Amino acid sequence: MTNVTENDVARALDGDRDALTRLVQRVHQPVFRLALRFFGNRADAEDASQEALIQIVTRLDRFSGRSAFETWAYSVASRKFLSMARGGAPLSFEQFSEELANVPTPGMGVAPPPDVDAELLAQELRIGCTLAMLLCLDAPHRMAYILGEIMGLDHRTGAEVLDISPAAFRKRMQRARDGVIGLMSGRCGLFDPANPCRCHKRVPVAIELGRVDPHELVLAGPIEQARRFPRVLDEIRRLDEAERAGALYRAHPEAHPRADLAGFVRRLFPD
Repeated sequence: MTNVTENDVARALDGDRDALTRLVQRVHQPVFRLALRFFGNRADAEDASQEALIQIVTRLDRFSGRSAFETWAYSVASRKFLSMARGGAPLSFEQFSEELANVPTPGMGVAPPPDVDAELLAQELRIGCTLAMLLCLDAPHRMAYILGEIMGLDHRTGAEVLDISPAAFRKRMQRARDGVIGLMSGRCGLFDPANPCRCHKRVPVAIELGRVDPHELVLAGPIEQARRFPRVLDEIRRLDEAERAGALYRAHPEAHPRADLAGFVRRLFPD
């Protein structure tokens, strides 16, 4: 990640294109990863990231320097994403729990093609399913959970990003954590091996429903990481329940936008 000097913002405001490039390169990938977790799919995340980066660049004069540039950028992006969210939670924990209770039996769904690695397909479904769980939270609780539980911001920084008190941030985090852990502990075989739900069992049904396209995997990471995941999962299961869900999200492959978001912003603000 490109380092940002304390003078880069001032130089960017004075028209220094190199300084602006450093700022955008510093934050475009973290902003995209925040968007992906918040919106749950890559296409929406890339569109939202573009809009957030434009706001970050056009509002540089509002950066006061009282906090780190990245914290300020998260604040701009979070407000943008929250403004784009419509209504309450798109899903409910009850509906999702009912769906996960129906464990597919052999022969259900569409068999995956033999030329696609089964571990990559399971990884694609695992990431998609756990991201969808976040959509059971309304937008304010989802954002607080992502910032605090997954990204690891402390309560003071998370509160600053969302412009709320640390006490309010902690309450949102705890409510969100209770909801996610409640769903995972009751249904998810990743969270608790006693639960019957298994990602590889759900792949054929996910293909039939169009939730996984075996020929265009949009969330799965490198095959090496997919093959390492069982060992990572063993470590996650040794954690306390309160820490297990966040660790599952942090075990997702590092997401990168397919679009050149930094280049897109640079082209909008030519010399």
